[in-house]
Amino acid sequence: MAKSLDRQAALLLIVQALFGIANALSGTFVPVYLWKATGSYMMIGWFALGQYVVSWLTFWVAGKWVKEHNKMNSLRLGIFMSGIFYSAVLLLGTEAKSYIVPLGMLSGMALGLFWVAFNVVYFEVTDPDNRDRFNGWAGLLGSAAGIFAPWVSGFLITRMKDEQGYRLIFTISLVIFAIGVVLSFWLKKRHGQGTYNWKHGIQQLMIKGNPWRRMLPAIAAQGVREGVFMFLVGLTVYIATNTESKLGTYSLITSLVALISFWIIGKKLGKKNHKVAMLIGAVMIAAVILPLFWKVSFMTLLLFGIGTSLFMPLYIIPMTTRVYDLIGQSEESAREREEFIVLREAGLVIGRLIGLSMYLIVLPFNDSPRAITWLMFGVGVVPIAGWWFMRPFLKSGKTT
Repeated sequence: MAKSLDRQAALLLIVQALFGIANALSGTFVPVYLWKATGSYMMIGWFALGQYVVSWLTFWVAGKWVKEHNKMNSLRLGIFMSGIFYSAVLLLGTEAKSYIVPLGMLSGMALGLFWVAFNVVYFEVTDPDNRDRFNGWAGLLGSAAGIFAPWVSGFLITRMKDEQGYRLIFTISLVIFAIGVVLSFWLKKRHGQGTYNWKHGIQQLMIKGNPWRRMLPAIAAQGVREGVFMFLVGLTVYIATNTESKLGTYSLITSLVALISFWIIGKKLGKKNHKVAMLIGAVMIAAVILPLFWKVSFMTLLLFGIGTSLFMPLYIIPMTTRVYDLIGQSEESAREREEFIVLREAGLVIGRLIGLSMYLIVLPFNDSPRAITWLMFGVGVVPIAGWWFMRPFLKSGKTT
């Protein structure tokens, strides 16, 4: 039986949920907003490139701050910088198209500051006995944010003139970010210990037989899919329907399914079932792309989205749990948690850049529905390789 979450873990979940709600309100529509301003797949790709690269660089640099000083300040600054990003988009308006890469970099810095601190605090407030439960709740709350926030945003955008709807939702996001910062002060101050090792990741990978030599490519395989799907799915829904309200409806339905799926799987999935569950999840999140080969329409995209929402928890919960179990497998590795979390992020970013490179090669030259579907399928099957690399960590609950 999974152990219950204490007050600090619950509060961390609330802060994460507020961060997710604010980003779901506006972040869902940022690629659409930029697309309407530029009409260019290439520009959206450059935005994502700036975001991914700066996000990891921020992880790496801020890792020292989180390791040696009060990590909660990094988390708060990340929320604050997210507000700055949406403020910049709000103030620039249609001129945002002239600052695509700087805006991506600003967004990446905000995400890096928040997630490097969040991931360390998450490790500290959970343990192997309640990590599945925390991940289930995190997925559930994230899905709940995705149910209502994008739908409300799409409704407002389509019913307000010109850019007024975008201005309103960006403003609402700023308010929610501010609430998240305030609530974060109820999280305990967590001062770092030890000295940050800048070369830690490389040193780990140089050791023969080190488990991270398999874990890192597994994480990268997850990142390949994320690098494209994080922005292309919503953009494809908008292009197929030509209305933000349909994108809001899509997010509402798929997030509702994900909420139910994360809730059930988060409660019922035991570690002894991780190997089979993760394989099923990896195969099915690829298989649900197949209807798009028939036709790219709102209905086939909805089938794909519902299928992904149903099966993604089977993949992502074991992946996340086992990574943090590996970090915490000994006192020595737990003391190096900040460096390991930076290494984990490096794996994700390497994967995202591989996926994004495929996007930047294909779509600027051929942006037909068929090309988009093949691209999605090409990156969508890569998590199966992630399961293959993860197999040693999924046996009998072991992490080595």
